[in-house]
Amino acid sequence: MNYSTNDSYPAETPLESELPATVQNNNTSDSAVFPGDLGRIPHETRRVLVQLLLGPAVDGRRQGNLWAVLLRDEPVLRERLHELFLELVIDHDQKVAFTRQVVAEDIEIPVLLRRAHLTFLESVLILFLRQRLTQADTHGDRAVVSWLEMVEHLSVYERTGNADHARFDKQCQSAIEKAKKLSLIQKLRGADDRFEVSPTLKLLFPAEEIQALTRTYLGLLHQGHGVEPEPTSELSGEAEAQGEDDE
Repeated sequence: MNYSTNDSYPAETPLESELPATVQNNNTSDSAVFPGDLGRIPHETRRVLVQLLLGPAVDGRRQGNLWAVLLRDEPVLRERLHELFLELVIDHDQKVAFTRQVVAEDIEIPVLLRRAHLTFLESVLILFLRQRLTQADTHGDRAVVSWLEMVEHLSVYERTGNADHARFDKQCQSAIEKAKKLSLIQKLRGADDRFEVSPTLKLLFPAEEIQALTRTYLGLLHQGHGVEPEPTSELSGEAEAQGEDDE
């Protein structure tokens, strides 16, 4: 086939021209992170991408360096996540960002994010933490909770006449440890028994879900029900174990 003299390849390929300037400038062999590296985005941008995939979020207050890169390279991060059928969610007011699964009715999408199963007590604790966030927002404060407050809140759900109090206490401790593992609470520096509730929890659980689940659990409490041994709810994989803080 013959091409006319007007036909020519563009100076930049479409893919490269759509990348942010910071990414294009780093798209050289000098930006290789390891031998044989074929990646097209800078090292710091990859770190943000990995943190988003590890979850539960990039926290702008605790991970200032990652947050700055996320805002700078948001377009390319969205592109890379879309390739994995994931959506980037950013709350600029709370300074948190996380991923969630893309939903489309007309195609079958593979699910990458895992789901964390929650026991009855773990669900009760998350509801308590979510409500503490709401109260703090109302007063413009940080949501801070102590270990004792969490234990006392869970204690009201102990089955009436429970003879194995030690087992129940162990379940309460386990629920708190689960919240720590999922980075839903983070220990305050210099305070072993005080924690800040992650703003991510407000995004993971909309107010409507919280109200409905709260009514259900209050109903169980008034009926005298205690702890259920089997998982009773799920938390999406956005809340899986988080990496180290980047200050």
